[in-house]
Amino acid sequence: MKHTIIDASQFELTDKVVTIKRVTKTVKGGRNMRFTALVVVGDGNGHVGAGLGKAVEIPEAIRKGKEDAMKHIVEIALDENNSITHDFIGKYGSANVLLKKAPDGTGIIAGGPARVVCELAGIKNIRTKSLGSNNKQNVVLATITGLSQLKSPEEVAKSRGKSVEEVLA
Repeated sequence: MKHTIIDASQFELTDKVVTIKRVTKTVKGGRNMRFTALVVVGDGNGHVGAGLGKAVEIPEAIRKGKEDAMKHIVEIALDENNSITHDFIGKYGSANVLLKKAPDGTGIIAGGPARVVCELAGIKNIRTKSLGSNNKQNVVLATITGLSQLKSPEEVAKSRGKSVEEVLA
């Protein structure tokens, strides 16, 4: 999983909380209650990241999750009609997310966690299918992994030493 670290301060980021879970730790005196928040941030223009925050109170967990997400922002290759450049399967753990290129006017056809990632990344037309695990955290990370590994036609042409027209033909 290769992620290029991007400085988050240069973007207008919006954030969405995907899930909040109450977790407990059993200690000598009883149970310690804490909260974990899975937060996705994006600028709606090809940059998106996800983070996990844990704290005793929910707002603090969300704040920590947002900070963590800002540290893990990736750039996504989009085509002219705000879809992805090619079909791909993103994998993380046992979660697989099939990402399919879609023509203009399709909209975002995706389940909950994958939909949030696509909306915040600025993708307007895409079809996705979650395969394998339906754990929200792994589905979000599989979607981001898949999107970050997409290549634009220019990158493919450069690596093959061909023109963009030859690659697209």
